[in-house]
Amino acid sequence: MIPFDSTKSHFMLAAPASGSGKTTLTLGLLRALTNRGLTVQPFKCGPDYIDTLHHTTAARSRSINLDVFMASEDHVVSLYGRYSAGADVAVTEGVMGLFDGSDRAQGSSAAVAQLLDLPVILVINAKAMAYSVAPLLYGFKNFDERVNVVGVIFNFVSTPSHYRFLKEAAEDVGVEPLGYLPPQETFAIPSRHLGLHISAETDYETIIQTIADEIPKTIDLDRLLAVTAARRAGLTRVEANARLTVEPASRIRIAIARDEAFTFTYGANIDVLSAFGAITYFSPLRDAAIPPTDLLYLPGGYPELAAEALSGNDSMRESIRTYCRQGGLTYAECGGLMYLGTALTNAQGQTFPMVGVLDTTTTLQASRLTLGYRVLHWNGHEVKGHEFHYSRLNETAPQTAIASVTNARGAAVATPVYRVQNTFASYLHLYWAHQPAFIQALLDARS
Repeated sequence: MIPFDSTKSHFMLAAPASGSGKTTLTLGLLRALTNRGLTVQPFKCGPDYIDTLHHTTAARSRSINLDVFMASEDHVVSLYGRYSAGADVAVTEGVMGLFDGSDRAQGSSAAVAQLLDLPVILVINAKAMAYSVAPLLYGFKNFDERVNVVGVIFNFVSTPSHYRFLKEAAEDVGVEPLGYLPPQETFAIPSRHLGLHISAETDYETIIQTIADEIPKTIDLDRLLAVTAARRAGLTRVEANARLTVEPASRIRIAIARDEAFTFTYGANIDVLSAFGAITYFSPLRDAAIPPTDLLYLPGGYPELAAEALSGNDSMRESIRTYCRQGGLTYAECGGLMYLGTALTNAQGQTFPMVGVLDTTTTLQASRLTLGYRVLHWNGHEVKGHEFHYSRLNETAPQTAIASVTNARGAAVATPVYRVQNTFASYLHLYWAHQPAFIQALLDARS
């Protein structure tokens, strides 16, 4: 048994429901703690790849996803141990409501908190609440005794007198009140679809620092660290699996698209890729051509927001088209899939030519949300991941899907997975960090 240092603080920020402001509070706390000179390691429950980008900005340390659907419990424990080992504070942001999972509480923030023995700090939207918050807190504290709810921070609290009512309610049910955050327009981070937005026009640094400057005025950070610094003997499997073990057949060159249009990656996935070879990042928006590579990775993002610029970079499109048509190994997901098609129509109805490797087009017109956990069944491998997009895909010529896809309950879903020569593409955001064999299988599948 290797317990964590009892002087360290580990906790989860969770909420009764989405919309409670936990991400905004998380970002402010990450920066406020960092400003104290602490080394802060952020984590995010679930498959979200946008919040982790904001976490990374706020904490100046890469945020890591913890998802017990996409990965095994042992893998999640190992990840947490590896990344939190050198931190003074580890802050995990929950997803949706505390007990909301893929099947009841399965895979929920509560399940992760229980697995990692994390004390939970609830974030309550108290805008229209006073003493009635008491039964709400009582329910969350007592619903599952395996989940350790130790404190609460109230959000959208306008006045100190309002907070006094809430504080008394929390004390009466045995949940420690740690303070509140008042509503301020300067705290607002633009939203897109179901999550926070990534936009070149938004000054995230200023917003995060503004929240961090306000937090110590109404939230007791010393007490927060004190109540979450209890000895954590529950993590007994961490160090045994803490190191990434990958033995690729040969070292390769890996080129990864990264700019405003391509931002959605899982940090642990990148760690696996780095074990296979040297990574070079490039920008499809600004660079003239892809760097020399043996594996081209086009991750998801918001290509629809940069469609005109992507289309206007003719030399980059030609570089990728030539590489793919000459048999270069390419893996594209969601935004990468959209970019590899022949055209993309944005929400305003404007259509722009794309790379043209796939006989597909995508459109944001008359679109609807496709969302959920997915399992890829391909070539003897089962790899879990997530699907999240508003765009619609149309085939301009019949194409054959090379794999089957099911949802979290095992039902088939109509998500195509394409292969054109050595180009693999789908809407899926796969999590292969605990299955390095998937990357080796891609390499072995080259014709």
